[in-house]
Amino acid sequence: MAFMHFDESIDIIKNIEIKSYKTHKKYLTDCLGYVLAEDIIADHNSPEFPTSAMDGYAIKHEDLALGRLKISSINPAGSDLVDEVIGGQCIKTFTGSLMPKGADTLIPIENVTVEGDEIVINEEIPFGFSVRAIGENYAKGQKLIEVGTKIGFADIGVMASLNVVSPLVYEKPRVAILSTGSELLELGESQTSDAQIRSSNNYILEAIVKKYDGEPLQLGCISDDKESILSAVKKALSQSDIVVTTGGVSVGDFDFVKDVIVELGCEVLFKGVRVKPGQHIMVAKKDDKFIVALPGFAYSSTVTALLYMVPLIAKLQKGKCSLRMVEATLRSPFNKRIKKAEFTACNYSLEEGSYFVDFDGKKSGSSAILTNMLGATALLVTSEEDTPKVTGGKVKILLID
Repeated sequence: MAFMHFDESIDIIKNIEIKSYKTHKKYLTDCLGYVLAEDIIADHNSPEFPTSAMDGYAIKHEDLALGRLKISSINPAGSDLVDEVIGGQCIKTFTGSLMPKGADTLIPIENVTVEGDEIVINEEIPFGFSVRAIGENYAKGQKLIEVGTKIGFADIGVMASLNVVSPLVYEKPRVAILSTGSELLELGESQTSDAQIRSSNNYILEAIVKKYDGEPLQLGCISDDKESILSAVKKALSQSDIVVTTGGVSVGDFDFVKDVIVELGCEVLFKGVRVKPGQHIMVAKKDDKFIVALPGFAYSSTVTALLYMVPLIAKLQKGKCSLRMVEATLRSPFNKRIKKAEFTACNYSLEEGSYFVDFDGKKSGSSAILTNMLGATALLVTSEEDTPKVTGGKVKILLID
């Protein structure tokens, strides 16, 4: 079987077109972490009128030269003041209050001394000081938040100021998780044979789905027989947007997932990629739904889930994948031994704005060593064209935490 270049597989994922996105309106304070499905446009100026930015006295700037001004009125925030500032006078004004008519400047309370019903000016300020101009925050008709934005706390605050009660957001994709293998034991299940092993794939995949903005549907472990796999995958596909399986995609006598995907009428986007770990990766599509068939070894399934499943979760929300590639400096050499794209667990640190990596405590061996992902871990990324790297060399790492 011919295996695809890793870059080609990633291009296929990037170029997938979704015909119909799922959206719904969600109450504003429940929208944190969701992706916005509409532009947020200001329907008014903020502020709508010149407004005080501090507690102080509204004045005509030219009157500073008088040195002393009479306090003619008080202007609390939220009041509809009708009094105007006239020459030689001022109005006490508070933060957030509309500036009185006739005033063009606000002198802070710290700059004056109050003597009876007058203020003595101790320190002058420039024209327009502490007066918020019309539209200082935003102007009517301005696009404030673009569609495709992952909603954060500031976005919620801005939408609240616009009285956006329930913005339109993309639904988080539901991801059904299945682990295949007759030897697998669920959490809490008693071991009755030395051949049995404890399943971890379905639980780490559930955690990844939650971390990267999907809604997991945990379906547990299923036996390595074709009918069980066919039934489980078919049901999972009807309940979810992405079905992710682990195991059953290699070339063994009991690897049935690849056959089941074809029988379900899915379009196979690719099968087999020159990548380590996880070359027996398979991604298929049916309408706007996907099946991501991952290898069975824990480290392999974790890495390939990050590379292929996570971008699909983002794509179904018209969002951007939150995994980030950065440049780092090697603190120990890296021996490039295989002509494949490699994703190697490494320790990373950020020091004075620069990333550094080493491999202290990381084990060499099979693609089952999930403990290599513990701690402050990133993935060192090398292409199949790369050569061994020396200490002090620059490399790319994929930040995953």
